[in-house]
Amino acid sequence: MDEPERRLKALMLAARGGDAAAYRILLRELAAHLRAYYRRRLGSRSADAEDLVQETLIAVHTKSSTYDDTQPFTPWLHAIARYKLIDQLRRNKQEKVSLDDVHELVSDSNFEAALAGQDVERLLARLPQRARLLLRSVKVDGLSTRDAAALSGMSESAVKVAIHRAMRALSAMLNREEP
Repeated sequence: MDEPERRLKALMLAARGGDAAAYRILLRELAAHLRAYYRRRLGSRSADAEDLVQETLIAVHTKSSTYDDTQPFTPWLHAIARYKLIDQLRRNKQEKVSLDDVHELVSDSNFEAALAGQDVERLLARLPQRARLLLRSVKVDGLSTRDAAALSGMSESAVKVAIHRAMRALSAMLNREEP
């Protein structure tokens, strides 16, 4: 988790806990973050950016109870921001925007990466704890099997077998879910 994500999440949690000072700081930092977010996406239409910032801040305030504090904060924020951007584009539908432009306007690689990370975490949560820890250590965090073995107190070959079995279990779970 990067520093801005960590800071915004901490401010959001403190604000939800009733800390008025944290809430003021959160709104100020979100406003700056959102201005940059919308200006990058709107380009020549950046006059709409400030309205979108205000709409998004209101939505963050009214929807704060929907934020799952076990998840990263910025993907949740960017989802709200994207919906507000799409709504703005619909309101201004007299202005033609190509489908390629809409995709570029609403895409966010950090958001996609965070969603993928959430999917991985959901899958890993379905495994027994030891398998989950070993798989995350080696396949997600990039530890060597030797390091994972040292941390877990298992032999290196036992770690390899456990990871292989965990991968097979995940594959079987996913195959059962497909129609």
